[in-house]
Amino acid sequence: MCLKMRERNKKIIEETMDEIDSSLRDSRGITTHQSRLAFSLSAGAVALLEIYLGKRNILKSGAKINHLWFKKKKENTKKILSNQITSSVEEVPKIDDILGYIFNIEKERNEFAYGKRVSEKQLKEKINTFLKLKELIEND
Repeated sequence: MCLKMRERNKKIIEETMDEIDSSLRDSRGITTHQSRLAFSLSAGAVALLEIYLGKRNILKSGAKINHLWFKKKKENTKKILSNQITSSVEEVPKIDDILGYIFNIEKERNEFAYGKRVSEKQLKEKINTFLKLKELIEND
């Protein structure tokens, strides 16, 4: 992964963590951050996947992961993803766990971003999913 992309992804992760922190500290509650959280968690999850694949040195030069891929069936997403990496997607360690977390984050992204207010519990679950994904990738 090129340095420019690595820096961009690092910045996205920092912004995502800032949004999480800001939403959790807001006296009005995290639901006032619902749309921003949806966008941030989505962007952050994709950035984490790109970082992971880059660390493994299997992300093709210039390849970019699109959050919309995670709206498809898992098999189709793996096919698309396999075109972005230099190895078989099935050979990538922890890929099913990683994709599971990202699918969970993306599952209600648009409803959270554009729809009616959801509960704090639902938002906290998405935050926790992102934090588990981040921990999985950073501890690899």
